[in-house]
Amino acid sequence: MTLHPAPPAGGRTLLLAHRLATHGDRAALITADGEISYRELVARVADAALRLGTERRLVLLPGANTAEALVLHLAALSMGHPLLLVPGDHPEAVESLIAAYDPDVVVRPAAGEWEIEERRAVSAHDLHPDLALLLSTSGSTGSPKLVRLSHDNLQANAEAIATYLGIRDTDRAATTLPMHYCYGLSVVHSHLLRGAGLVLTGLSVADSCFWDLFRRARGTSLAGVPYTFDLLDRVGFADLDLPHLRYVTQAGGRLAPDRVARYAALGERRGWDLFVMYGQTEATARMAYLPPDLAAAHPASIGVPVPGGSFRLEPVEDHPGADTGELVYSGPNVMLGYARTPDDLSLGRTIDELRTGDIARRTPEGLYEIVGRRSRFVKILGLRIDPQRVEAMLERHGVAALCTGDDDALAVAAVASGDTGDTGDSRDPGDSGDSGDPGAFDERRIRRLVADECGLPTGAVHVQVVDELPRLPTGKPDYRAVRALAHHPDRDGIANTPSTDDAAEALCELYAQILDRTDVTEDSTFVGLGGDSLSYVEMSIHLEDRLGHLPHNWHTTSIRELLRPPEQKPPAARSRSRSSRSRRRTLETGVALRAAAIFCVVGSHIGVFTIRGGAHLLLAVAGYNFARFHLTDAGRRERVRRVRRSITRIALPSMAWIGFALLISDDYTWDNLFLLHNALRPQDMGSGIHTWFIEALVYILIAVVAVLCVPAVDRAERRFPYGLPVALAGLGLLTRYELVGLPQRSQMTDAVTVFWLFALGWAAAKSRTVPQRLLVTAAAIATVPGFFPGEPWREAIVVAGFTLLVWVPTLPSRERVNQVAGLTATSSMYIYLTHWQIYPLIDGFSKHLALLVSLVFGIAYGTAVVRLMRGLPLLPARTSLSSLRSLSFLSSLAFAPSPTPRREPASAPAPRRAVD
Repeated sequence: MTLHPAPPAGGRTLLLAHRLATHGDRAALITADGEISYRELVARVADAALRLGTERRLVLLPGANTAEALVLHLAALSMGHPLLLVPGDHPEAVESLIAAYDPDVVVRPAAGEWEIEERRAVSAHDLHPDLALLLSTSGSTGSPKLVRLSHDNLQANAEAIATYLGIRDTDRAATTLPMHYCYGLSVVHSHLLRGAGLVLTGLSVADSCFWDLFRRARGTSLAGVPYTFDLLDRVGFADLDLPHLRYVTQAGGRLAPDRVARYAALGERRGWDLFVMYGQTEATARMAYLPPDLAAAHPASIGVPVPGGSFRLEPVEDHPGADTGELVYSGPNVMLGYARTPDDLSLGRTIDELRTGDIARRTPEGLYEIVGRRSRFVKILGLRIDPQRVEAMLERHGVAALCTGDDDALAVAAVASGDTGDTGDSRDPGDSGDSGDPGAFDERRIRRLVADECGLPTGAVHVQVVDELPRLPTGKPDYRAVRALAHHPDRDGIANTPSTDDAAEALCELYAQILDRTDVTEDSTFVGLGGDSLSYVEMSIHLEDRLGHLPHNWHTTSIRELLRPPEQKPPAARSRSRSSRSRRRTLETGVALRAAAIFCVVGSHIGVFTIRGGAHLLLAVAGYNFARFHLTDAGRRERVRRVRRSITRIALPSMAWIGFALLISDDYTWDNLFLLHNALRPQDMGSGIHTWFIEALVYILIAVVAVLCVPAVDRAERRFPYGLPVALAGLGLLTRYELVGLPQRSQMTDAVTVFWLFALGWAAAKSRTVPQRLLVTAAAIATVPGFFPGEPWREAIVVAGFTLLVWVPTLPSRERVNQVAGLTATSSMYIYLTHWQIYPLIDGFSKHLALLVSLVFGIAYGTAVVRLMRGLPLLPARTSLSSLRSLSFLSSLAFAPSPTPRREPASAPAPRRAVD
């Protein structure tokens, strides 16, 4: 028998994990790839425990229905390491919780053996000896509020469930729910406790492959939330041949009584039992269950307390009576308490009983039935309204709905069926009834039903009819999404409501639109959602316009924190702040440099003025932004994926435009189209050189991401975030100065000769101390001079801009300046790309007009590309008026006559290194 290493002193361990070996050669895990016995599982757990070590530390593990995740989960609990179990399919939540709790060990998914990142050998935290597991509260993803569970909580919960379900060692339960969800985890623990098997899969019950595996594994039980039962109906579960199925469990929300009765009857016909259950994460999953023989007669009930637990009803003002009140639970599975910060990890038990927040009544048969939710009550126009009762009322009319609300209105998302059973009195006065189906409900009729039920005016009821009700990844109702759907947004997609909840929803919607994400929560950050330099400027301008202020580190700050009000100011200061808020702004130096650099690049090429150095300064800014947006705490594969996405967003629009230019001019050749001109013909001085900047940036990003793919380099960057780019900049100087026998710069691709600038920008972003900033500044001052022989002003511009980037985070600005600079900076790459073909069409008439048109066209092309890549219509109606005003402001530059002659033809180009 394989023995575990000795558990760490000062901490307790999970008993069921230590007793796995007692189940011998029974099948523990059944996967699509084969079976793993308990003996083999014990050996794997022991090996993983050795990797985690005996020093008690906080371990963060992404929960996934895989053998690797389960082995590490059991290893941590068997060794007494407190485990922070996070959603395995939600990288933003992972990064948010890493930032909030600073775990000592971070486990990251990888092919084969998962990666264990040991961030420190000894825990940075004071960990209470009872602390075993940290889980997000039900319905939250990535929130810093966690449930603290002890080893006794986990053991007691598993034993109670195994007892009332009558789990046998011959049972085999499918993992139909994610392991990081308390319901899914309780299935795992209760079956391992009894030596039963787990049909380990991440497949949905809607996937035919799931049922092939379930039958092949001789599955005996399924677990589901209400949404799971929706999927079971769709796949024809009633007709499936499942000869070994013994019982089905349901929890995670209320299942309609008629469906409970229907599934109970189905189970009775097919020879399996239905267990309806009730629980919360705060109770380590389960508090009550409805015995299967009572399900048909009492389908609305949650049943009786689990073994070892008990209920009491605390009186509630709005629900008088001895048999009705708030449901309060006591038992050995009640959590230790909540954690909101790492300091709370040192706490022991802070509560003895759990106030569920649910209003329940005790029936004459001794069963408990939930009749409302205390915390979900809302008060609108002086009326106290229970959204759950609204949902139940609509359900009786054949309308599946979710309802929530605030102090202003009720929000309802509904899926209406064709047969309502009530088509008369509820008709809206303006409804003619000729919709084709007299029983179908539309938004107006649902609004009228709800308004009549609650005594509200119809204007206080916001309804959105949807194809499918919004759900969280766990299958539970997503009430935040309901509010976002029902509150009609303004033209920019942001709801204009004053409440904090709606403000958070508005920002979540903004992030979702700009970053093309559907998984934004209040705990998301710009960087965590995969934001990069191409979307950074657009987001920062929108945020400052809405918030009136923008902290320097907003891109790594959660939406929730961004909405936290600033410190109180004296009344006079607040008054002055309000009066000038719409005018005074700050502008990030990086944004200002991008806008100024591209303006100077295009203006110099046209001949309006001569201010060179902008393109090389942009390379340093690119390195700076690369470090800020891509070198986060995300796993190596996630980092690589994000950089690949950025490369695609640069390369594809460039190739599309170059392909168009090939059709209308002779500026480019086929090697330009594939971004290979600079690599294949570095000495070519023709118009093909115009794409050197795009090609150099793509080459550098490809090279850097290739290097970071190497696990050792990835670890080195995390350990030496400043030292690595400094070292790379030193290597880049070998080509800068043509050292160690390298060919002349003119014979090498520009990506090689300018890489040191990109690396210096990277190092600047990672500078955390004054000496570090002094070093990168000194490096720029020492190495830029001489790069452009005979052009000291060009070198001075690059050095000055870089110095600003390092030492001055923001610049004083105005709202209009921010709009113009933001629009220009966002589109800087597209302006650079397109201006070569645009300005020759106009500069003979007016060079100033050529400059304006080049900027506007580049902005328009960039807007089209971004909308297309987001899958949105081009030039949408919600394009902000501020953008249009910014373009109008730019047009004022167009009408000064140009005293300079038309440019020389392409047959007499400037020297290659003068191209900026």
